[in-house]
Amino acid sequence: MSHVTSRDEIHKALEVVIDPELHRSIVELDMVRSIDIGENGVVDVTVSLTTPGCPIKGHFQTAVAEAVSALEGVTHVNVYFDVLDDTQKAALQQKLGRASLPDGALAQVANVLCIGSGKGGVGKSTLTANLAAALAGEGMRVGVLDADVWGYSIPRMYGLGSTRPPVSAERKILPLEARGVKVMSIGFFLEEDAAVVWRGPMLHKALTQFLQDVDWGVLDYLLIDLPPGTGDVSMTLAQLLPQAQFVIVTTPQPTAQRVARRAAEMAHKVSLEISGVIENMSGFTTPSGERYAIFGEGGGRELADELDVPLLGKVPLTMPLREHADSGVPLVIDDPDDPASQAIHQAARGLIAMAPLTLPILPLVQVTPVAPAAPTPAESRKPAGMSLPMA
Repeated sequence: MSHVTSRDEIHKALEVVIDPELHRSIVELDMVRSIDIGENGVVDVTVSLTTPGCPIKGHFQTAVAEAVSALEGVTHVNVYFDVLDDTQKAALQQKLGRASLPDGALAQVANVLCIGSGKGGVGKSTLTANLAAALAGEGMRVGVLDADVWGYSIPRMYGLGSTRPPVSAERKILPLEARGVKVMSIGFFLEEDAAVVWRGPMLHKALTQFLQDVDWGVLDYLLIDLPPGTGDVSMTLAQLLPQAQFVIVTTPQPTAQRVARRAAEMAHKVSLEISGVIENMSGFTTPSGERYAIFGEGGGRELADELDVPLLGKVPLTMPLREHADSGVPLVIDDPDDPASQAIHQAARGLIAMAPLTLPILPLVQVTPVAPAAPTPAESRKPAGMSLPMA
């Protein structure tokens, strides 16, 4: 098997790895700390981060491994991380001409889930509000960002109205909390039901503030309710959150499924991983338990199979689901036995099962070997082995 010729070749290959926050190559930023070439084509690369809890660590892990694995003779890539010291940070700031470096506003958020469909009217906001409450009911720490700037509805679904959020002593916006879920929306900064008439640059600035200037704290899940379409908001979030996962919502009918397929194509183009599909309005269930397939059958399963991702749930359309969206209390909290509640809880458990587990690192215990004592005359006459239980 041929081997990688030099570290320079690997260094050159890493020029394609871009820091999403600084918008430059990690080679140009001098973040490649070391490159070691081992036997049998195994390469170890160490990358320096600007902060220990860097939220885009997963992006670097994947991008570095892909760039180096493409070289001839490389059989495996190990990616390690350390943190820039104060001198290195000062040198990087001078190179960038910046007063400060990104401090990782979402460094304490374990999983970011973008809930989208590519079209309106499929119930993304209702699903987001209930899915967040279901995750909180499973003991998770959850936040919701209402990124549907034009059609914001999450505040009403949590009964928050247009309450203005407070600001901390560190000049960070504190999200409002309802039903155990932290919530942030443009609706908190406008008169209730006021229209938002913004172009792309204003949207980009607002979303950047919601992610970087909001003190989200420690969260297991941050759910982002996307607007319809595949335009400015989706591209901005993909740029700001390269580690995010994408959950696609569709209805069973073929027309909605094909539009949702375009949303999946957008996710692939901006390198967002698709976690799964949720089929909403999967039949109408009457109060007596009868079911009518108003929007057809099988669209969610077909889309999930086409994308090779799991179908996380099939949520029926029930009257209580609509009523609770208007009342400000998520259905999964007030009526957990409703068929829609049960389906949403199933989807929440599926997302939890898919999340990577962080295993504790056990301390290394030094054991001093002790020489065995010399056997006594009586012990030396005993047969070796162990006693077995007999029937």
